[in-house]
Amino acid sequence: MKPLLPFITGMKKFNFRIFNSLSGLLIASFSFVFFVAYQSAKDDDRTWSVYKADPYSTSYSPLDQINTGNVTQLKPVWTFALKDMKDGGRPGSSECNPIIVDGVMYATSAKHWVYAVNATTGEKIWEFDPFFGAEGGGVSRGVTYWEEGEKANAKNKRILVTGGDNLFALDIKTGKPIPTFGKDGKVSMNVGLRDDPAAISVIPTSPGIVYKDLLIMGAEVSELYGAQPGYIRAYNCKTGKLVWTFHTIPLPGEAGYETWPKEAYKYAGGANDWGGMSVDLKRGMVFLATGSPTYDYYGTDRKGQNLYGNSVVALDAATGKHIWHFQTVHHDLWDYDLPCPPNLVTVEKDHKKVDAVAQVSKHGFIFVFNRETGEPLFPIEERAVPKSTIPGEESWPTQPFPSKPKPFARQIMTETDLTHYTDAGHDTIVKKFRSMRYEGLFTPPDLKGTLMLPGSRGGAEWGGAAIDPTSSVLFVKSNDSPEIESMKKVDPEEESKNMSVFQQGKSLYMTYCVACHGKDKNGDEPTYPSLVGLRNRMTREAALDKIKKGGGKMPAFASVVKGKEKAIIAFLYEREQQSSDAVTKFETGKTKKGADKYLNLTAYGHFRDPDGNPALRPPWGSLSAVNLSTGEYEWQIPLGNDEKRQLKDGPETGQEGSAGPIVTAGGLVFISGTNDKQLRAFDKKTGKLLWKTALPGVANATACTYMSGGKQFVALSVGGTKENPSGFIMAFGLP
Repeated sequence: MKPLLPFITGMKKFNFRIFNSLSGLLIASFSFVFFVAYQSAKDDDRTWSVYKADPYSTSYSPLDQINTGNVTQLKPVWTFALKDMKDGGRPGSSECNPIIVDGVMYATSAKHWVYAVNATTGEKIWEFDPFFGAEGGGVSRGVTYWEEGEKANAKNKRILVTGGDNLFALDIKTGKPIPTFGKDGKVSMNVGLRDDPAAISVIPTSPGIVYKDLLIMGAEVSELYGAQPGYIRAYNCKTGKLVWTFHTIPLPGEAGYETWPKEAYKYAGGANDWGGMSVDLKRGMVFLATGSPTYDYYGTDRKGQNLYGNSVVALDAATGKHIWHFQTVHHDLWDYDLPCPPNLVTVEKDHKKVDAVAQVSKHGFIFVFNRETGEPLFPIEERAVPKSTIPGEESWPTQPFPSKPKPFARQIMTETDLTHYTDAGHDTIVKKFRSMRYEGLFTPPDLKGTLMLPGSRGGAEWGGAAIDPTSSVLFVKSNDSPEIESMKKVDPEEESKNMSVFQQGKSLYMTYCVACHGKDKNGDEPTYPSLVGLRNRMTREAALDKIKKGGGKMPAFASVVKGKEKAIIAFLYEREQQSSDAVTKFETGKTKKGADKYLNLTAYGHFRDPDGNPALRPPWGSLSAVNLSTGEYEWQIPLGNDEKRQLKDGPETGQEGSAGPIVTAGGLVFISGTNDKQLRAFDKKTGKLLWKTALPGVANATACTYMSGGKQFVALSVGGTKENPSGFIMAFGLP
């Protein structure tokens, strides 16, 4: 009887009084039967069968086998080593949040292959290459599961996943494309947008979300001139047929059309949902969060408020009809995309339960709305912001500022916030700080250079927030990363006169690539790869394909290199004296006839001293817990640590990271994503660190947790290493 007691006492809603008069044998027999039934139900409980846990995008698990009392005992249970990248190649960085359905884990790799793995043992069941042997790749944050009808009777089941610009439906048992879906199991997502499908490439990064028989999809588009509009589209899960489209850049006659120039719908791009969506199945509403219109930092060809860019939008999930919206940034000039799905949560306001939508943002705000009406639950004030001085630019005069909660990321810095690693380094960044235009949040890009805090990679990133539905507390990772915007008027035709092909390629590189990959092409690992020795790692054809389509943090540059392919390849692969001295005239590539073009030459450009040290004092990353009913903070702590830059006996520095937290009924918050290669567990009530473990690579991915074989696991995708560039999936559990 004793071995059964722990099981019995751990059962929820188990009433012992019924059995007080029964014999020991009867108790033992019934207990064993009940335990098996209870455990089977747990095994079949799909507690993480959707990206970010559930249709509400809560990143919450009701499991509590792993809890604050035993989390220190967590150990690796299995590791699945991916093997889809060439040995000796640059380590991949997977952003996948795996899902688990009926004992099987489905995940994608850094190369965008799909894997089905036994969730208990880590043994591979099948794999699928969406590029069928071609180079492929690109960011993938996971897959979507769909089944027809009720779970008990469902026969039609499939995995829906994108590979490049194609949407696939896969058989869950074999991983093979289902031939009745689209054409031979795939649908081109280039079809149904504005321009010729053969001339564009739209590559989703986050998985779609299911409403009944519909898969609702956003997309990743270029952030440059020539980008496609980020239309939201719904496909039939069985046939692949396009059912409805919501135009995020409205067509004539549609609401919001008046917020753009009359012809903008013909050439403007962006305003896309790239971070994922949420669904209220009961109300039949889908919620999305859009990014900025293109070009990201200059909008003279898109004068106006620019709906539905940078907006939380509620649509009828069955039809795509607009219900409500709220724009968080008007006429965006800062690349302040809404980077992640809205969280659906129930809060308490005026002693009443209110179903709400919470949206975290890159500029550090949390916007909270009534789910049905879009009415803000905390007042939002339109405040005057600095005006642009760039010729032709008409920045929007005001921007929305929520009264609560307070920003979770720093939005202001002064000279006292500058670091001092060396006298020379400090003097350099002080001089730079004083030379730039800086008037706080929403200082627009300027020809003299602009300081931007938060930068375009913070406060929140694509990992987004987690919600504890039992307390209405939101947990969010923040990046405090100032950036420098350096604007320049560009005339490609004039600049290309009398240039050799190599020199033209160098001009392209110095305009579009230098901020991330550096003047010497050495990059900034692991986020921005070195391009030195590229000839030994990638063919010219593969490199050009990557440049055109983008991948990771790199946007697609198809419109930039059109007609200039030889030039950029010459610069990346050849020495100047080896390349042709021929002069090739470039096309101007203007946004529309007669329009001037200004480009941000240091997009994603960190503000650092000459030695590469951050110019802003730490913390550079933090984790916050915010009560959405009151708008007040429960706690805020640094997350991650740069030991080389940590002061002796000082607090941890915090680090940048894109992965998001998850929260459990066991009282825990798990999060990875920082460059110190740690997976951490915190007490969700206090923020106290309870457990951490070193990982073989950077886990730039949000974890998941699930039950399988009677055991709760915490699992996550881990980036590649020199020994295994493909990376891993790792699962942890109790002994």
